[in-house]
Amino acid sequence: MTRAGAAARAYMSIGEVLAQLRPEFPDTTISKLRFLESVGLVEPERTAAGYRKYSREDVARLRYVLTAQRDHYLPLRVIREQLAEIDRGAPGADGATIAQPRALVAADELELPDAGDFAESAADERYSRTELLDRSGATEEQLRQLEQYGLIIKRPGSFFDGDALAIVSTVVQMAAFGLEPRHLRAYRSAAEREVGLFEQVITPMARQRGPEAKARAAETVRELAALSVRLHAALVAAGLRASLGG
Repeated sequence: MTRAGAAARAYMSIGEVLAQLRPEFPDTTISKLRFLESVGLVEPERTAAGYRKYSREDVARLRYVLTAQRDHYLPLRVIREQLAEIDRGAPGADGATIAQPRALVAADELELPDAGDFAESAADERYSRTELLDRSGATEEQLRQLEQYGLIIKRPGSFFDGDALAIVSTVVQMAAFGLEPRHLRAYRSAAEREVGLFEQVITPMARQRGPEAKARAAETVRELAALSVRLHAALVAAGLRASLGG
């Protein structure tokens, strides 16, 4: 084989990468590989025609990410930070010298959302079914189940919005713990109860006239959403502390 031919074979297509990773990570899909690229965890080169070409280093990074998710339950934010540290000082992402991820994420590292994270623009975003799968890394079966159990719904016009993308992306990460959409139906029921509770606060504001009243109601929605997430996280942590021996 010529040197040029050997150099060409040093790169792999996304299908070849999937074939390499599947024996060790059977849940990996092309959609998930595209998702990991979209969030900046791996950056394969592109051919002139736009096809991805992965190097051995790219595959090592993917293996690192998938191992960190499967064995250590690390969120993508933490994995991204670790890869950045490796890029700054580790001898190379070759699978042997790459640093091992930390076993657990400390509680004080978790970034809970504030009101500013609940943007109104989420309802204006539009994704087709294919775009939702690509952006979230979900499988077709996961998406089907999420629709079946009412965790996401299509908007008029048969598209999904930014809220649907957030839900699906979160479920994909929870799947690393063995949780499936059917296990999460209680979240939908709990959310509906919270909506009913918060509507008692919001409705009087929404009935008032004027843009200021509408803006105040929208801000209240965002603040209540953030507080709800924080309360839920605190209650779950308190409930599980006994199981962790704390």
